[in-house]
Amino acid sequence: MKKIALLALSSVFALSLTACGSGAKDSGNKEAASASPSPASTKASETAAATKTPKKDITIKVFQFKVEIDEKLKAMAKEYEKETGVKVDIETHGGGEDYGALLRATLAAGEEPEIFNNGGFASLVPYMDRATDLSNESWVKDVIEVAKAPTTVDGKLYGMPMNVEGYGLIYNKDLFAKAGIDKLPTTLTELEATAKKLKDAGITPFMLTNEWWSLGIHLANVGISNQENPAQFVEDVKAGKATFKDNATMKEWVKLVELMFKYGQTNALTTDYNSQVTGFASGQAAMMQQGNWVQSMIDGVTPNMNIGTIPLPINDTTSGYVYTGVPNNWIVNSKSAHPDEAKKFLEWMVTSDTGKHYIATEFKFIPALTSIPADSAAIGPIATELNKLQADHPDRVKGWHWDRFPDGTTQGLGAAMQEFMGKRITSDQLLEKFDKAVADIMAKQK
Repeated sequence: MKKIALLALSSVFALSLTACGSGAKDSGNKEAASASPSPASTKASETAAATKTPKKDITIKVFQFKVEIDEKLKAMAKEYEKETGVKVDIETHGGGEDYGALLRATLAAGEEPEIFNNGGFASLVPYMDRATDLSNESWVKDVIEVAKAPTTVDGKLYGMPMNVEGYGLIYNKDLFAKAGIDKLPTTLTELEATAKKLKDAGITPFMLTNEWWSLGIHLANVGISNQENPAQFVEDVKAGKATFKDNATMKEWVKLVELMFKYGQTNALTTDYNSQVTGFASGQAAMMQQGNWVQSMIDGVTPNMNIGTIPLPINDTTSGYVYTGVPNNWIVNSKSAHPDEAKKFLEWMVTSDTGKHYIATEFKFIPALTSIPADSAAIGPIATELNKLQADHPDRVKGWHWDRFPDGTTQGLGAAMQEFMGKRITSDQLLEKFDKAVADIMAKQK
């Protein structure tokens, strides 16, 4: 997924539909008007008429989250414009910005992009007055079942899944070999022993980031997903029937967080997402908690880097897990100027040869549609190992549940995690702040 300081919002481009061509004016000369045209003038008129055939003059505004594909997405939009004459304007907000807050501010300002990203579940609820029913689109039959769940409401599909992603601990195989580590850790105790061995070899074990979204979404999800029934746990916490601070699994999860923070780089509190990934890619640390979405960024620093994925453990009684899900969905905004054109663009994206190529090869995505084959050479070793793990050990795969909380919750979780990273609060206070973050958001909804 990637990304997410707030920036001032600029006004969106004007969206218009203009018909080209003009009608003849009455010159007042009836005789001239009734005269038969010459063959030459007829041909000229036909040519002129052909060049004045009504042509679409439309701009589709896309307000999207995924910084990793920004350049490639814009390139794909240019291809669509060449084929259809419809311009697609891409505006990307992620990698340190609070995408949700920026989207809300954009809509509150009266600006309505044709397409925007949303994670689904509870985060979709505030946008249901805009979300367009896509159930009857041609591509829906090809969406893998797990990818439909986040945006399915009352049996109708309101979003096109962007792709499927997964995360765990990405590790540098060469640094592991340098430290003499020939067995991957599967329990929390083994993970700590691995970290100590790396440190003793002069290698920083973990490359951390201070980003609230990485801490409050991906890392926090490890504790939530390891609940016996994650969906029910979220609902119980929201309803005040359960708490983070009294939950045994969350107390185990805190030990994982403490371990990672203890063996991370010294400047973790000032390390943003880009610095984390580039630092890991340049060999500054042996492990990094991220997902397959960082593959292209790593390739840009160290092509063909020898890396793999370790499932994240939280105790010694179970093996670790990787966490997979749909990072985001394309939502068509019914309140925008051109929702029908937006649907056409999304259909082209997943059905045309050009669109499929960009999704599988240029974006390096694991496609969420069975009609788009994955490009094993493009997705790289992180996704390849994730796919293999899912195929060989489906019992070691868990889901994504942060979007079951209302908008704003994960920001609160992330802020608490930043305090914990800075050693300003204890582990007990961390979980108490988790509970307060949920309670505060739920109180605002009453």
